[in-house]
Amino acid sequence: MSSKTSAQVIIGGRVYTLSGYEEEAYLQKVASYLNGKLEEFKEMPDYTKLSGDMKSVLLELNIADDYFKAKAQVERLERELQQKEDESSDLKNELVSRQIEQERNTKAYEELEAENRRLLLEKTKLEAALEQNAATENKEEKE
Repeated sequence: MSSKTSAQVIIGGRVYTLSGYEEEAYLQKVASYLNGKLEEFKEMPDYTKLSGDMKSVLLELNIADDYFKAKAQVERLERELQQKEDESSDLKNELVSRQIEQERNTKAYEELEAENRRLLLEKTKLEAALEQNAATENKEEKE
């Protein structure tokens, strides 16, 4: 477990000391996020008229809204990632099946090529034997 970190941050013009197990840069980033939210609200015309409690509730609601939107986006991205991983797995399985099929087809092709060479050799031998028989018969007929 990492050690506890403390950092001086400015939120809404006030200095606060934040402590946590995160790095100081992270704590500064959190403070920056809060300051950004406060600046957004200050640009709203009626914000200055709200009570301190209403300002706090508005800030809390907006932070909760950002959180739930980010959470929904993470869930959507996780679903998309899972879908992509499933598609990738399916494609890998299909690739393996096609490679096996290609190997079978290559083996069958090689076997057919060997059979074809054997049959051509046999055909050549039979043609030679046929020619020899025909020549022998012609010779016998002449005699």
